[in-house]
Amino acid sequence: MHTTSIPTAFDVTAVRSDFPILDREVHGKPLVYLDNAATAQKPQAVIDAVSHFYAHENANIHRGVHTLSVEATQRYDAARARIAQAIGAPEAREVIFVRGATEAINLVAQCFLKDQLAPGDEILVTQMEHHANIVPWQLVAREKGATVRAAPISDAGEIDLAAYESALNKRTRMVAFGHISNVLGTINPVAEMVRLAKARGIPILIDGAQAVPHGPVNVAALECDFYTFSGHKVFGPDGIGVLYGKADLLNAMPPYQGGGDMIERVRIDESTYRSIPERFEAGTPNISAALGLAAAFDYLESVGWEAIHTQEQAVLQAAMSGLHDMKGVTVYGPQAPRAAVVSFALQGVHPHDIGTFLDQDGVAIRVGHHCAQPLMDRLGVPATTRASFAFYNTAEEVEVFLRSLKKVQGFFS
Repeated sequence: MHTTSIPTAFDVTAVRSDFPILDREVHGKPLVYLDNAATAQKPQAVIDAVSHFYAHENANIHRGVHTLSVEATQRYDAARARIAQAIGAPEAREVIFVRGATEAINLVAQCFLKDQLAPGDEILVTQMEHHANIVPWQLVAREKGATVRAAPISDAGEIDLAAYESALNKRTRMVAFGHISNVLGTINPVAEMVRLAKARGIPILIDGAQAVPHGPVNVAALECDFYTFSGHKVFGPDGIGVLYGKADLLNAMPPYQGGGDMIERVRIDESTYRSIPERFEAGTPNISAALGLAAAFDYLESVGWEAIHTQEQAVLQAAMSGLHDMKGVTVYGPQAPRAAVVSFALQGVHPHDIGTFLDQDGVAIRVGHHCAQPLMDRLGVPATTRASFAFYNTAEEVEVFLRSLKKVQGFFS
């Protein structure tokens, strides 16, 4: 069995102790959680931030003058500022809290793009996009008579930059692409992709759901118009996410939903709306989750992004080396560089069978089309098996994963 040593400077045992769920067993076996691209586990610091709010500060925000409301408002606004700082947003008001990356993309499609579309216009995505970065554009395109096009990827799973540039034309009204592929682990050349679109005056949205958990992101440096991510993938709570948008663009957009807190003045026949960020946060927001998301960034930065990257790449390379050593295994995506995600096929075995067998050994992986059916079509497969890693995964867990996979191979052979 192939083994890879993890750098000893990183105390993975100490890190794992911060995640209560990693102590549990599944089918009598220690949990080996390798489904981090779907959702990441939560450190105690995040759990504590959420529970502390409900135990000590629970009140609605921006509405009351009593102490609890004032404290909750201050904590919520501080969470926004913390997250703006974490992603390099120039202003805290450019951070809009949403339910997740999916809602963020729908918001941009409906409130920014739809009124700009005319019949024959185009929206450019790529073949490796998650459905959340395809379907919202399809909805507004269908309503306006526009078209969604996809820039192709190579057999290695990388964007064809020449073809991408050729697809940018006078009819392109929006470009939207993922920072990192949730299936292939491909790290897209986002800076160059942004540059090529901006040179033609085309607005850009980057889906950062798979990027933010793996390293620091600076939206100002990227110069994108919009950037989205989900809290649950970045070791924070679910039901919370972020839409970053440039202030001038956001303030020019109509509201996404109507209700309390997003208004200036309401009359029966007409209302006026607040500026950002409140304009896009109608109703009572997910206050506790916002606090938990801020706590997640505090935790990640305390661990250190360099240490996180080193640990994730070590376990990724251990897994990929082991997979390449197995006969009948096809690994999809680039060899390097790639994020800590590996999708593969095992000859003669359906991915769902692999997932079921591995679960009996306590190994949690993801099987299916991963909400990326156009990419499956490009790969020529209906589904793949995916293992995705976080900095709390270990070399020993990779060995359990590979041994379990060999058991599957032996059973079906």
